[in-house]
Amino acid sequence: MKKVHILLLVLLAAGVGMVIAMSFDWTTYATFNQSKERFRAVNVSGYLVKNKEMVYDPETDPNFFSFTMVDDSATECVVVYKGAKPQDFERSEKLVVKGKMDGEVFRCSEISMKCPSKYVNDNIVLKEKSDADGTVTIQAAP
Repeated sequence: MKKVHILLLVLLAAGVGMVIAMSFDWTTYATFNQSKERFRAVNVSGYLVKNKEMVYDPETDPNFFSFTMVDDSATECVVVYKGAKPQDFERSEKLVVKGKMDGEVFRCSEISMKCPSKYVNDNIVLKEKSDADGTVTIQAAP
């Protein structure tokens, strides 16, 4: 084989490797304090603070939902989700929110809830999807 052919094969393999690596979701888990230092989206695991107010008024803005969450390191933070409040949200045992810190507020684009029932052990995932015309739709992800 010529050196040119070997070089082309190496470049092709590197390109395929980069495409495969980019197809995975590389979001890491962090706390609210750690997410302040990062520029990429992170997953924050924690619990809903049930004695704090949840803001959701579908008549005013059906795509705004905010609540208070405490992460696994006991840091409390207000979370803002651009979407509808998930059904039975108050009954969820554990939450995982994906997003970034914006000042003192965590803006999330995805909420995963662990079902509270001992008979149903499913995770419900909601994702925000924006169309080209700016329309935001919320859909359940498998």
